[in-house]
Amino acid sequence: MSSVASAAGTGMTGIAASDALTLRAIRIDDAASCAELSRHVGWPHRREDWEFVIGLGHGLVAERNGELVATGQWWPYGESHATVGMIIVAPEQQGAGIGKRLMQELLAQAGERSLMLNATVAGAPLYVRLGFRSWGGGVRQYQGHALVVAEPEPTLGKRLRPGSPADLAMLERPDREATGLERGPVLAALLQCGECLVLEQAGQPVGFSILRDFGRGKVVGPVVAADEMDARTLIACWLHGRAGQFIRVDLPLGSGLGDWLVQHGLAPAGDVTAMVRGDLPVASGPARLHALVTQALG
Repeated sequence: MSSVASAAGTGMTGIAASDALTLRAIRIDDAASCAELSRHVGWPHRREDWEFVIGLGHGLVAERNGELVATGQWWPYGESHATVGMIIVAPEQQGAGIGKRLMQELLAQAGERSLMLNATVAGAPLYVRLGFRSWGGGVRQYQGHALVVAEPEPTLGKRLRPGSPADLAMLERPDREATGLERGPVLAALLQCGECLVLEQAGQPVGFSILRDFGRGKVVGPVVAADEMDARTLIACWLHGRAGQFIRVDLPLGSGLGDWLVQHGLAPAGDVTAMVRGDLPVASGPARLHALVTQALG
């Protein structure tokens, strides 16, 4: 992390010292300012959504004349991998190299970890210059006001039950199978703030999903299950009884669940490209990740 005290240190010749850019560690009490910044670029994140992601990871903000003008964060999953996200530069500050400086600092903090992110069209060229490559994946966001959904029934031999923070240890296994990552702290935080459903077979968890407040309404994610039929059941449980409510689900590109979500009121709302710097984690299965926590957290 660096702090710039003069115009020369910013690398922007001719800018007065009073306009110097300062980078510092992000703090929970930055959440309100971060939410305002994200609204300027069309993101729906509330102060509470920022508090959630800030509390789980590491990151930086950039300030100019005491005003927060950019953010960037990363979240470690063990010692081998991390995700990067929430990279925002205020529209009026773009083009001055702030995004590059933030990313360079985040990469230095993350060390030797392999890094993953989901890139917008605008951000992808910078990430390529910093050593990221696209790997054929991506995310498609679905959102809208849910239609009427019948109460689903699990497939034969499986049952649904409410989950709780006490289930953390047993849910880490299918999540690790689905992602190849150690995501215990993220799951623990989700179990504290959201509602959980666990899908069991022979007394063992074979899938789960979490619903929580986010943005304009609710978000479903993660959804972990062995197949799309079980994933559909886990999502349908949250849609049931919520007709007219605003729901968001972020699916991996190519998911067969997209058309089904459209039939139930959720429309595609944009794609991002999956990129990696280093090695991708190895997911052992049979569980698969059918919906993300967020595009930043994976």
